[in-house]
Amino acid sequence: MNILININNKHIKQDNTLLNSIQKSNKKVLILSCGTGGGHNTAAKAIQEELLARNIKADFKEYLEIINNKLKDKVNNLYIKSTNNNGRVFKSVYNLGKIYEKTKLKSPVYLLNSLNKRKLYNYIKNNQYSYIVTTHLFAAQALTAIKKKHHIHFLQVATDYVSIPFWEETNPDYFVIPSKELESDFLEKGIKKQKLLPLGIPVMKQYREKYNKQEIQRKLNLDPNKKYILILNGSMGFGNIKEIAKELLANIKDFTFIISCGNNTKLYDFLNTEYKNNKRIITLPYNNELAKYMASSEVILSKPGGLTTTEIATMRKPLIHIMPIPGCENYNANFFAEREMSLKCENIEEVITNTKILVENEAMQNKISLNQEKYITGDATEKIADIVIKELNRGKFEK
Repeated sequence: MNILININNKHIKQDNTLLNSIQKSNKKVLILSCGTGGGHNTAAKAIQEELLARNIKADFKEYLEIINNKLKDKVNNLYIKSTNNNGRVFKSVYNLGKIYEKTKLKSPVYLLNSLNKRKLYNYIKNNQYSYIVTTHLFAAQALTAIKKKHHIHFLQVATDYVSIPFWEETNPDYFVIPSKELESDFLEKGIKKQKLLPLGIPVMKQYREKYNKQEIQRKLNLDPNKKYILILNGSMGFGNIKEIAKELLANIKDFTFIISCGNNTKLYDFLNTEYKNNKRIITLPYNNELAKYMASSEVILSKPGGLTTTEIATMRKPLIHIMPIPGCENYNANFFAEREMSLKCENIEEVITNTKILVENEAMQNKISLNQEKYITGDATEKIADIVIKELNRGKFEK
């Protein structure tokens, strides 16, 4: 049986004979990411999950873990620190990147990552990977430097609704971007149209499933007779959640608030202490069942990370974007707000006002969900896996 897939006017023909052949071969895929925020890693793991489900050998690895494990921790910690104080440092660095790319000179970021090309190349060769996928700029730049000298193939995936600085310095076989409506943004940076595949951002299987709301609520020990608002502030636990929780409790009645604290143990401990006797606050540490909590909620408040936003939209949930970290999160929030897939908030007052409006307006909730269905197909993970399987037919990794 042949399956014909139409991707950006490119027909990729996949047949079961080819799939069976790859499954029986020693061909395997390396999926690279970087822990600067949780979204890149989660997108990478979503692709790995889909390939493994098809019995394709696929390994996930943080790029900097291959290069220098101590450096990995330093870079990840620097990223976290840069987002403190409302992201002032991150905003400055991001804006500097936008200015620098106009010079058309190779960026210091590219030059640093190109220094790692030998170590990364040896890792790929020694582990006999046939194809590489990356969801992060750093790895894509190192792979591009390798490609100038060695015969390798790789696909890269953007996880924000904007062409971030220095994507134009990369040379993948294909470049998966979040939406066809963003093509011009990537083309203006000099990225070739034939490389662009506007498939969306890959999400894990749990966000692509259909849930029975009341059944899931019972499994989570939630009361099906109550109404819930879920508050997400990213895997790192960013955002002024303490103040938001306080104001929501005072201004939004008849709702129980589920607050996901991510890896922010200080926030989790504070909320548990502050609201230990308040049954309208439920706190969650980092967990792997957020899709079920999303399905259980009427409305979701979230920071506008590209991956989390896509997960929510894939589940077609009414969404309020709370204050973005300056930089790509602003673009994510704007992309969604302009297409009426979310309500964007710049401050706590707007969070409260928009939440009150949305919970009381069922027509607006339905409109947001319908627009999410219009613009976010939710099948990016499967289509990326289709492409990787096709690309594996190129042959083994060659020196």
